[in-house]
Amino acid sequence: MLQVRKSQERGYADHGWLRSFHSFSFAGYYDPAHMGFGNLRVINEDRVAAGAGFGTHGHRDMEIISYVLSGELAHKDSMGNVESIPPGDVQRMSAGRGVMHSEFNHKADQTTHFLQIWIEPNVHGIAPSYEQKSFAEAEKRGKLRLVASPDGADGSVRVHADAKLFAGLFDGDEKASLTLDPKRKSYVHLVRGELAANGTKLTAGDAALIEGESQLTLDGGKDAEVLVFDLTS
Repeated sequence: MLQVRKSQERGYADHGWLRSFHSFSFAGYYDPAHMGFGNLRVINEDRVAAGAGFGTHGHRDMEIISYVLSGELAHKDSMGNVESIPPGDVQRMSAGRGVMHSEFNHKADQTTHFLQIWIEPNVHGIAPSYEQKSFAEAEKRGKLRLVASPDGADGSVRVHADAKLFAGLFDGDEKASLTLDPKRKSYVHLVRGELAANGTKLTAGDAALIEGESQLTLDGGKDAEVLVFDLTS
């Protein structure tokens, strides 16, 4: 079964300095039908205005991934990490028993566009930790590149969760397939462009929620960038 959730069905908030689409209930957006999918709890598509950002705030017991699409995101946390996250990098922060951090767009003339992703952990109360890795465009071109996994396989960042995350870029005749476990859930989030998931057309911001399927095929891409999640049921 594949169910499409269109981009315009997501929650939306405009705070001036921040414009954010919420795939699942978050902050002032509440929809009991969309509280998460499997152990995927949050996908926020955020656009942070030049010179603005999220002040220091706390998290605990959550796996948080930042995926920058354009601009750069400055990160600072209570573990002593001070990093800049450019497009192509995947940042993972395990909040564990508690961490404070801030995220900021220091550019004076450029909006930072990124995805904030939360995945529920399968362990609680661990020491907080941080990891950031770069994945070249060539690694994602016409294929699904593993970028996050429970064991850090293939150079992916390690998440303390029963979940995997793949990223891919597709255009023209480029095509990729992924074997699925029908007992698990899969979530396809189209970041930009156009793409077909098992023959169903998606446009930027759309998602495909998949259950009970044994294979995912992605094709028909037009300047497409996509994230695919393998999740618990």
